[in-house]
Formats: sequence, structure tokens, C-alpha cells
Amino acid sequence: MPATSHAPFAGPLETVMAARIAGLFYMDGWSKVQIADQLGLTRFKVARLIQLARASGMVRITVVGAGSLDLTLSERLCHQFGLRHAVVVNTTTGDDHEIRAQIGAAAADLLSEIMTPDDVLGIGWARVVLAMAAKLSGLRATRVVQLTGALTRPDVEASSVDVVRSIARDAKAEASVFYAPMIVSDEHTARGLYRQEAVAEAVTQFDTVTKAVVGVGGWNPPRSTLYDALTHREQTLMRRAGVQADLSGVLLDSGGDAIDTELTRRIIAISAPQLRNIPEVIGVAYGLDKVPAAHAGIRGGYLNALVTHTDFARQLLDNAS
Repeated sequence: MPATSHAPFAGPLETVMAARIAGLFYMDGWSKVQIADQLGLTRFKVARLIQLARASGMVRITVVGAGSLDLTLSERLCHQFGLRHAVVVNTTTGDDHEIRAQIGAAAADLLSEIMTPDDVLGIGWARVVLAMAAKLSGLRATRVVQLTGALTRPDVEASSVDVVRSIARDAKAEASVFYAPMIVSDEHTARGLYRQEAVAEAVTQFDTVTKAVVGVGGWNPPRSTLYDALTHREQTLMRRAGVQADLSGVLLDSGGDAIDTELTRRIIAISAPQLRNIPEVIGVAYGLDKVPAAHAGIRGGYLNALVTHTDFARQLLDNAS
């Protein structure tokens, strides 16, 4: 605590006295009455000097978040974008794997806190959602619903079915799953799959979902599991169509409007209107090149909660200003 002169005080003696009082009050936990008795001052004099210590900058109070959360950035995101929830993780590494693990753990904590036994949880496939699922504990729900078909990756063994079943088992909930790829070769095949009993049953549950977790995929520049699964021709066509983001197969432009393309009709997943109608959708995002995608999801009303990291949150706020 500095002992240099501060403008609001009458002189150096009052400055030193204020520093002593502030130390007793803020650091040692003394009451104003105890300080007054100890120093032979009135309670009003003590209260005035404490107030001046705050106003002068002699005392600076920082609210430190539990664990590794940045509470200031979390609150700013909620205020700026009207989010129901925002959780910003302090990250100390640029390694994607470690950041994904940290954000997944924070998303698991948030979900466990806001879920009730009456909720129906929707799960969209993404590697960061897998990281979240691995950290879930104490979750309760009435049903867990698979929102997308499967996408295979050489670096990921678990499928969307595996993840939904695992979460449902731990939550003591019913599981609505289906075996189908997320992208098929043509619209006719997609329509056929939607008529299959297991797929049709899961799709009927989409409208019952009350809370959902989805990964945020960016397309400009490309940073999306869905994008990676397309052919070069398909990727080019989607970029030309203005795709900025995908949220569990829902394709959005930079304004947050859903894009209906030939690819959209080949995706086995929740539709844009169904996703937008879910009361609480948590987007889990990392990687600064996905900032425009997250912004599109928020702007379009598809995301009303966000779990991310410090650099991502700062850039999202900077882009909105």
C-alpha cells in the first residue's frame, strides 16, 4: 500500500494515517469501531479516511474469481451481448489441446450448475464437447438427446452416440441416439435416413430440448470439423454462399442468418429453427479464428450462453465495439 501523498488528503500526516487505517480495515479485518478506539479517533473520521483511501486509488479492490475464471470478462460478455451465462477461463498456454481441456472443464461445471432433473439436454458433436463430457459430474436430466449424426476423425475415437450415452448414464437419464453420418451424399439419402425409426424418434425429441451444448465452428478462415469433412469443391461452394459459422450443422452467415444450401439438406442434424427455439444454448468456443463465428451465433439468437477463454473474450468484445 503506497505511502506517497494523494491529492484528497490534507497533507502527509493524514495520508499516512489513511494508509494505516486502510491496512487495518481491509487487510487485518478490524471494524471501524475497533480502529477508532485503537487510534483515538471518532468512527466518522475513520470512515471518512477509508472512503478517501478508496477514492484516491490508495486502496484498489480486485475481485478474484474462484479457480481460473476471469469474472470481469465474463460479466462484460453478458452485458455486451445480453447472454444468460458467460464463463471465461484464464488460459496460460496457446496449446489447443490444453485450452480445449480447460474450457471443457468449465463448460462441465456450468452445465452441472444450471441443469435440473426436469431438463432435456441436447448434445452437438464437437471435440470440445467431448472434453466437457469427460469432466461432467453430478449432472441430472430427464433425457439426453443426440443433435447430430456422426463425424469420423482420425484423432477422435468416441462417436456422438458414445458421448450421449455416457452423459445420459451418468445423469441417470434416458438417451435418444441414432446411428447415422452427419453428412450424406445426396438429399434422397438424407430423406431416407430421416424416415428410419431411430432417427425419426430422436428428431421428435429435438423440440423437447431445454438446454443444449454445441461447439462453434468457423469457416472464414476454416476451423471446423464439419468443414474438414467436406470435399474441396463443397468447401468452396459453401464459402461462396457466405457461410461464416456452423453450430452442430446449422450454417450461418456473418449476420447470424441461417443459410439454406444443397449441403444443408444433406446434413443429419437439428435444424436452424429447432436450435434457435431451445431456451438455453451454450456455445463452447476456442481459437481466435472462430471469433466471427461466435459473433454470428450470438447475433442470430442461436447462442445465449458462451464458455471460452480470455483472448477469445477480449477479441469478441473488441469486434463488437
